[in-house]
Amino acid sequence: MQNNTLSAVIVAACLACAPAALAQQSEAEELAARYGARPTVLDISLSPSGTKIAYITSDNATTEILNVVDLNGTAEPEPLLYLGEANAEMTRCDWVNDTWLVCNVVGISRVNGSIPISYSRLLSVGTDGSDPNLVTARRSSSARGVQQDGGSVLALDVEGEENRVLITRDFLEDTEIGSRLGNAEPGLGVESVDVTRNRRTTVEDPDQFATGYIADETGEVRLKIRNPRDGAGRLTGATQYWYRTPDSSRWIRFEGELADFNPVAVSAADNVAYGFQTRDGYQALYRVALDGTANSEVVLSRSDVDVDGLMRIGRQRRVVGVSYATEKREIAYLDEELEGLASRLQAALPGTPLISIADASADERTLLIVASSDVDPGMTYLLERDSNTLSPLLPLRDAVAELPMAPMRPITFPAADGTQIPGYLTLPLNVEGPMPAVVMPHGGPGSRDEWGFDWMVQFFAARGYAVLQPNFRGSAGYGEAWFGRNGFQQWEVAVGDVNDAGRWLVAEGIADPARLGVVGWSYGGYAALQSQVVDPELYQAVVAIAPVTDLELVVEEARDYTNFAVVRRFIGDGPHVEAGSPANFADRFAAPVLLFHGTEDLNVGHFQSRRMRDRLEAAEADVRYVEYEGFDHHLDHGQVRGNMLLAIDGFLGEHLAP
Repeated sequence: MQNNTLSAVIVAACLACAPAALAQQSEAEELAARYGARPTVLDISLSPSGTKIAYITSDNATTEILNVVDLNGTAEPEPLLYLGEANAEMTRCDWVNDTWLVCNVVGISRVNGSIPISYSRLLSVGTDGSDPNLVTARRSSSARGVQQDGGSVLALDVEGEENRVLITRDFLEDTEIGSRLGNAEPGLGVESVDVTRNRRTTVEDPDQFATGYIADETGEVRLKIRNPRDGAGRLTGATQYWYRTPDSSRWIRFEGELADFNPVAVSAADNVAYGFQTRDGYQALYRVALDGTANSEVVLSRSDVDVDGLMRIGRQRRVVGVSYATEKREIAYLDEELEGLASRLQAALPGTPLISIADASADERTLLIVASSDVDPGMTYLLERDSNTLSPLLPLRDAVAELPMAPMRPITFPAADGTQIPGYLTLPLNVEGPMPAVVMPHGGPGSRDEWGFDWMVQFFAARGYAVLQPNFRGSAGYGEAWFGRNGFQQWEVAVGDVNDAGRWLVAEGIADPARLGVVGWSYGGYAALQSQVVDPELYQAVVAIAPVTDLELVVEEARDYTNFAVVRRFIGDGPHVEAGSPANFADRFAAPVLLFHGTEDLNVGHFQSRRMRDRLEAAEADVRYVEYEGFDHHLDHGQVRGNMLLAIDGFLGEHLAP
């Protein structure tokens, strides 16, 4: 998102700084610029014929560019679409056919000039370079409410309908009789839209509580997700899933043992829904018959980690595998031919990388492959199965592709109560311990770190720091018991594990106890700050990016939004709300603190960091605060991230120096 104070020179910064310019920079400036750069490939897709690719790149600032490459032609990228609006980002483009694409744009706007909200829009663009069309239905001037949801693509192939896609539509209540743009009954429905002429036909009437639909590979809408609201229009937190039998318009609700079944895909060929449900305390993949019997069977379950990913390929999004993360991400293929192909690719490419299939031609004979690892940011390949040829296409992060990377090693360490905590340890190349080190807890808290390339980890390793990423209790992916009541309600356990990570680094002789810091983003920033409340002497420097600092303020900030009740339930009530808020205990801080936050952050409001700064200043603690005007939670801008990395490097160098 845009920082309105950046100069034109910064906004136009190139993706990878020119070698001559880099030679004039210090090593820290060069590494910060390169690791902070936006990816070269933000999204990539393959045309139905398999002869063209479309990929989204950027100017390393606020502009995304949609390029198309004809693989049978000059193979030179042809820019089709530029998006340089403030607080907007082009995130994905799919091929409708070989001459038209439909793209998703997300952004931030303000209601009545004050309350920030997210929004999305769909655009279509032809490969002939014609002007883009707005696929999202235009809002009627007499409509009530704000059109946040601009629609999601449900199906790219609508049988017998050239140039048509199936999308969701947020129908707004319209008081004008006979209006074509509005609707007397508001809610989420489904339309079939001709992307070349914007002609639209309603396929599913709006449902005021619907929040999503899922279509099968033939373009038939088979599943509906509903999130009921209370009398004030706020979400209750309940989720309902409904399905249809073939050739029926009647919706049937998943109930009883399937009340918590979370469907994510439908196979018309097998007349089943694939989805996730808890089994023996861990999430498992099920498939459920959509013939009215709702008979279910387990596709894959484990007793150590959650099964949490569904692998789908091609225009019909065919289900071909399921994934889970132990020490590394694994894929259990449901397609034997693809399983053998992925295995051969992994063995043939250097470094035994993780292999994923990013897209496929309509006949699935041409595949887009992405290979990456902890020391490889990733390369895209074109695999032509008939000729058995693999051709490299584009690196995912050109700015760092040639830099030496430090390996990431899965480890476990003991918590104070003896529980073994999994995590990942990255040691800088050619450095002997004890060395300076940072503990880097992940965000969420409902997420986890995984083995693979991490731009922040590699920057710190390149600057000589050991990095430990703990998957503390409260992390997702390790079952219900591990997640517990979440990392806020059980902050003592989660933050205790984060601190035990630092103690383990010292006990193992990896970290110098006088040169130990903690760096976190979002919930990780919260954990970094709260670690000072628990043990002020453990870390000698604290860096928190977009952190939660006051749990009561989290709830209060949600008051103007429909998810207020959901947020309040997630944070909970009780003594932990006050005790678990680092802003309440600024007088306990012994280590210097560096804070970063964007002013358009919808995940964690920037007032959280301002409150922490004010409390620390009042306690006469050492605190510095960097605020990025106009940027959201992710600070997704090459210059901003480079600036942030350089500031962190200087801060850690100052306080963790020998």
